[in-house]
Amino acid sequence: MTTTVSKPGLRPAIPNFSSGPCAKRPGWSAGALAGAPLGRSHRAKVGKARLERAIALTREVLEVPADYRIGIVPASDTGAVEMALWSLLGQRGVDMVAWESFGAGWVTDVVKQLRLADVRVFEAGYGRLPDLKQLDFDRDVVFTWNGTTSGVRVPNGDFIAADRAGLTICDATSAAFAQRLDFAKLDVVTFSWQKALGGEGAHGMLILSPRAVERLETYKPAWPLPKIFRLTSGGKLNEGIFKGETINTPSMLAVEDYVDALEWAKSIGGLDALVARADANAAVIDRFVAGSSWLGHLAVDAASRSNTSVCLSIVDPDVAAQGPEAQAAVAKGIASLLEKEQVAYDIGSYRDAPPGLRIWCGATVETADLEALMPWLDWAFEQQKAALKAAA
Repeated sequence: MTTTVSKPGLRPAIPNFSSGPCAKRPGWSAGALAGAPLGRSHRAKVGKARLERAIALTREVLEVPADYRIGIVPASDTGAVEMALWSLLGQRGVDMVAWESFGAGWVTDVVKQLRLADVRVFEAGYGRLPDLKQLDFDRDVVFTWNGTTSGVRVPNGDFIAADRAGLTICDATSAAFAQRLDFAKLDVVTFSWQKALGGEGAHGMLILSPRAVERLETYKPAWPLPKIFRLTSGGKLNEGIFKGETINTPSMLAVEDYVDALEWAKSIGGLDALVARADANAAVIDRFVAGSSWLGHLAVDAASRSNTSVCLSIVDPDVAAQGPEAQAAVAKGIASLLEKEQVAYDIGSYRDAPPGLRIWCGATVETADLEALMPWLDWAFEQQKAALKAAA
């Protein structure tokens, strides 16, 4: 098996490019969590203070408007989205927008589980956005800001009507802290700690606009809500949820880790710095793809390409001519080989997505590590293409 690309000598210092859980912040160690109030109640003064600190730092770093509520909720981003769907939808018609697997999952929940009568679904295949001009903002609208499994994001919030009558419910889990969210256009925003700031899993964040709070206090869904979804009590918002009084017991170790990540984000310059780091990281891959004959972006339109979950396709003519199975084999082989070399972990595409590679470029990843990774992609591809040819 003859190849022409030499094995690179420089390796990424941190080879963690997973799209969730994502890389820890630069310089992280377990020592950063030494002050966590372990073995103490989250309802004790010390525990609640750390939860309140997490909420306050979220507001500061993410630049959330002062009149929006921020709550820590169970079950990661999924739990936060489900709370919003089950608590808010049903008052009026809803437009569901999906262009990758997680958005498609919310469509399934609304259509098959909630079984709402007036639902319109706007879908696009992997790599593209639906026609957002078709959305009716007199209706509720549910969408993802950044499609984690497709690498396609909305470029901005300009498509959302400022004078909307309905609510906008936005799954922003792979966008928050790496892309600017237009909060004036968003009524519900959700995300999880293990994405852009590299926190730990199991906890979700739910951000509500005053309009969303008004809906909660004036509309009661026709279906029963389990305790874990209840945001109101006696027809009024449960304000405690948004002051650190969580519905169920959080991990205080994970809380401390999230606070540590937020403190780091604040120390480097806040949201502007986080976005700049993610943009610089994504630019490394953009430059590599521009000069590559075998790798391409899954996202068709450059304006809607993610700067966090960058999804790539094997476009080499010789491999593509052998069909999707060959492309999938090469992509899987690259990911496996680079993991074996301890150069890149978890860069295979999502299981429901087209075969390819997915490389996380969020702010906790160092640009130098991505620059070190690029030559390894060429080397690994040539190894896999040669193996494919030998097996033919």
